[in-house]
Amino acid sequence: MQFQADLCGVDVVRPKVIETTALGAAYAAGMAVGYWESTDDVVANWQEGKRWKPTMESAERDRTYRLWKKAVTRTLDWVDDDVL
Repeated sequence: MQFQADLCGVDVVRPKVIETTALGAAYAAGMAVGYWESTDDVVANWQEGKRWKPTMESAERDRTYRLWKKAVTRTLDWVDDDVL
């Protein structure tokens, strides 16, 4: 997560409840039966679990991103079409 924050140059936030798929389904069900009065109640229930702040210098971020794009480019078209 720190690496993502560094490369994107923004904070990466993980919610306190990390199983967000199940939580989203529970929120939707609660909204459907009137347990939650509004989406504001759901938003108010959300809590931050952990936050990663970018620490990488912008020059290093640019260099790392450039090298990552170069590595991705080198992986393209390396398998022949006649090989299954």
